[in-house]
Amino acid sequence: MKYYIISGEASGDLHGSNLIKELYKQDTAANIRCWGGDLMQAAGATLVKHYRELAFMGFAEVIKNLPTILSNIKFCKEDILAFKPDVIILIDYPGFNLRIAEWGKQKGFKIVYYISPQVWAWKENRVKKMKKYIDKMLVILPFEKDYYKNKWNWDVEYVGHPLVEVVESFKAKGERRKEEDQNLLPQTLHLKPTIALLPGSRKQEIVKKLPIMLEVAKSFPDYQFVVAKSPGQDDSFYETFFNSPSGVGGNISSVRNDTYHLLVQSKAALVTSGTATLETALFAVPEVVCYKAGTLSYEIGKRLVNVKFISLVNLIMDKLVVKELIQQDLTTKNLVTELNELLNNKERQQQIQEDYTALKNILSAGGHASSAAAKSIYELIKS
Repeated sequence: MKYYIISGEASGDLHGSNLIKELYKQDTAANIRCWGGDLMQAAGATLVKHYRELAFMGFAEVIKNLPTILSNIKFCKEDILAFKPDVIILIDYPGFNLRIAEWGKQKGFKIVYYISPQVWAWKENRVKKMKKYIDKMLVILPFEKDYYKNKWNWDVEYVGHPLVEVVESFKAKGERRKEEDQNLLPQTLHLKPTIALLPGSRKQEIVKKLPIMLEVAKSFPDYQFVVAKSPGQDDSFYETFFNSPSGVGGNISSVRNDTYHLLVQSKAALVTSGTATLETALFAVPEVVCYKAGTLSYEIGKRLVNVKFISLVNLIMDKLVVKELIQQDLTTKNLVTELNELLNNKERQQQIQEDYTALKNILSAGGHASSAAAKSIYELIKS
């Protein structure tokens, strides 16, 4: 069978790579073509376009890059027609993928959406078209199944969250992982307790948040602050921050492609809102969630988004488990205050760990997500 998979972000590359591995188990003769990243390519798919060419964040940035986005959509359609897949698998990335879903269904392709757009937060009207153009919706958040059924009379399939299997697989390495930690991470990590800085994967969000995070390091000289670099950004991009006044200091370093090793050793983390907040929680690391967008994007967004929280941890638990510092509240002073709480307040630490355990149990209820998704997709094609 022929599979065409489209992902436009680093998290989608991760989940797409695990899905590809499971698809090969279901279909040993699978021919997989994809938009994604290094992980999906390493899993055996033919990479058409890397997500670093696709990641535009916020309303202003999307408008500015609209010609590029439209050109990518046109090229994608042409590539799909040439490949003639048995199924098109779309992973999140709704602005792009929902256009492909509509077009693809009209052209007679089977459409699977893996990892639902967050329509429960905003742009709910998208669901009307989604029901029409998507043959199978595979969701990874437990509340999404009830949301689609109760509000839209749409039966979707909950497969569990793929991050659970990713993190558990990493932890299962045991002693081997400890050896890797010693070999891969900066030696300074073994001299001081570590604070992880996860500023995101897109240039726009890194520019907004990383300077503030680096300023915090000055208030904690007895800790080592380590930046997890995005695989989609060059080292030269990060050097501009490390060489700035906020980046000057002996307790700042960085790692690339070693975020999980970093989290294993971290006492706490400052994390950009998104998938990384969930990864941090699954590693049981106390965290502060950081969000800051361009003024125009934020002002438009806050009028459209209908959610109580911005982090997946709090959304899934339906309560404030981890502190969220949003827009004007994301300051060095506030981050220092919250980080002090995470490091020194024993009651707060205990409550966070209890909530993290409950979170993991909820996310594990759906089973092995990548395997379940691959089986569901293969069954759809065979039918």
